[in-house]
Amino acid sequence: MSAPDAYLTVPGPGVHETEVNRSRFVCALDPVATEAEAAAVVARERERHPGASHHCWAYVLGADGAVRKASDDGEPGGTAGLPMLQMLTRRELRCVVAVVSRYFGGTKLGAGGLIRAYGAAVGTALDTIGTVTRTRYRLATVTVDHQRAGKLENELRARGHVVREVAYGSAVTLTTALPGGDLDAFAAWLADATAGTAALEPGGDWYGEDRPGTGW
Repeated sequence: MSAPDAYLTVPGPGVHETEVNRSRFVCALDPVATEAEAAAVVARERERHPGASHHCWAYVLGADGAVRKASDDGEPGGTAGLPMLQMLTRRELRCVVAVVSRYFGGTKLGAGGLIRAYGAAVGTALDTIGTVTRTRYRLATVTVDHQRAGKLENELRARGHVVREVAYGSAVTLTTALPGGDLDAFAAWLADATAGTAALEPGGDWYGEDRPGTGW
């Protein structure tokens, strides 16, 4: 299965709180790339809310959403983590973790009430925090002499293209991101811009903010 051209995620860490029958549901949303990062967010929320009765979570990882996991953390089975996960997938979110810390308000909500409350906690948090589109790029590393490096970097940025990293050594190495993976067109432009003196090494996929640039 080929990688998707774009996916939706949250723009950054965010928190939103809802209340149902005096129970507080504090939902934290974070963009994450790995299960280790998701676990770190869950651990962080446990530390932030030591008085909460439950810390339920769900995450969807991979641009294709291939990894999907959830936990009820002691709530009745299927009443917390699953509706949270269903909300993330229904909204077509990727590379995101949701953690809902519940402070029990003294009134039992029942299975249906819990399902609605946990799902709504994630849904309203997404409505409040918003989403962003991450677009697939093809990474490329360019090695060029110091004399041409500054002009090349400025030209890339002026055209609206992403320059992810610049490293200085005996030569200068720039890592850029090519929209649409247009490696051939970029190679031709680079040869012309540097009089054929730059070396180009193709890289893998990277997802970033949608910045189409002005072409080559």
